[in-house]
Amino acid sequence: MMHPFKFYHFKIFSIGLLLSLFIPIHARCQESDASAAQANNPLANMTALNFHDYYVPKLSNTEEGSYMNTGWVRFAAPFAKGKLLIRVSVPLSTIAIQSSNTVTNANGLGDVNAFLSYNFVSKPAATIGIGPMVSTPSATNNVLGTGKWQGGFAFVAFIAKSPVFQFGGLVTWQASFAGQSNRASTNIGAVQPFYFWQLGKGTYLRGAPTWAFDFKNEAYSVPLALGIGKVVKLGSTVCNLFVEPQYSLLIYGVQPQFQVFTGINLQFSKK
Repeated sequence: MMHPFKFYHFKIFSIGLLLSLFIPIHARCQESDASAAQANNPLANMTALNFHDYYVPKLSNTEEGSYMNTGWVRFAAPFAKGKLLIRVSVPLSTIAIQSSNTVTNANGLGDVNAFLSYNFVSKPAATIGIGPMVSTPSATNNVLGTGKWQGGFAFVAFIAKSPVFQFGGLVTWQASFAGQSNRASTNIGAVQPFYFWQLGKGTYLRGAPTWAFDFKNEAYSVPLALGIGKVVKLGSTVCNLFVEPQYSLLIYGVQPQFQVFTGINLQFSKK
């Protein structure tokens, strides 16, 4: 039986997104191909508020009934004339793992993280940035966080030379440097390639799988992804809604075998 908290997450994101994708939008929501080309740029020179959800019905190397669901609230704001951008990400998770006759259940706040990007290339055709990142031991349950302060870097590139196809990637690495002495140290890297194919009138195909590498525990997950999204405009706000199934071809350790990535991205244009 599906856990109520898990069902709540999945219901809110999946139903809302599917309705937005396949039911006609109100007349004042005008589709824009120009907006669609930049709607997935994580370094866009616009204040952004994103609501993301990863629904994981199957974890590898666990027994039947194990699952995970993580919702992310992400806020990004540019300053210094777009040369700098800060992004803060807040996770809310529920997890149930059954293995070797033991059951682990938890839900609540995870480790909040933030990164500051210096955009040394900032043009409509290409945006590239790099900067420090930090994660705080803010989890309300040991299962949901590391118990450690972590520091590292993030590198982001978004290439939009073509109005039809945009691509890029996010590379991050972080390791623990302080925190609870009884918790294991961390050494984590991730590579997130992303690609978007514009179909016209704001509709596009997409993929943004995260290849996760836990160097400390020698665990990894390398998924492939293909989904669909829709970009519309509400006045000066660009609304980007999407749903994206992901399946891991290479996997080791307790990692997502299959997951559904859904999201609502809001970009607030300057008036």
